[in-house]
Amino acid sequence: MFEYHLEHLCSYTATLDPNIEVIGPTPDGFRMHYYVTGGEVTGPKVRGKIRPVGADWFTLRRDGVGVLDVRATIETEDGALIYVSYRGITDVGEGAYEKILQGEFPAGSGVIHTSPVFRTSHPSYQWLHRIHCVGVGQSFLERMEVAYDIYAVRAGRG
Repeated sequence: MFEYHLEHLCSYTATLDPNIEVIGPTPDGFRMHYYVTGGEVTGPKVRGKIRPVGADWFTLRRDGVGVLDVRATIETEDGALIYVSYRGITDVGEGAYEKILQGEFPAGSGVIHTSPVFRTSHPSYQWLHRIHCVGVGQSFLERMEVAYDIYAVRAGRG
């Protein structure tokens, strides 16, 4: 087995527009879109804010697993713009699909697992193009907020 460790890059909290765009039942599951309204990024490698652009094009599958499809922009303290996109999953719970069909939206989720990818033209953040990241987070939909910790996966001992 390969040895690896996780290096904490940043944590962030994003706020979401309470006006959820509901597409409804589709062949893939129940589709709804959560639009980003802002947020804060803190950490040892990336610091700044989440710009009020982007969204999570979320699908709740019939088995209660939520599939995330997120795109957003980070503006760092030193003025860099970093595009972040990720897919991920969260277990909303058994019976969640049936509840949402009846108009009962979940207040939040369990743990969210993601694989964020970062893109930027800023010279100070080119290193982001050379790493693989994982994110662990949770949604708090009662206050229209999500929070994540983002880590780079590093090979070898750390």
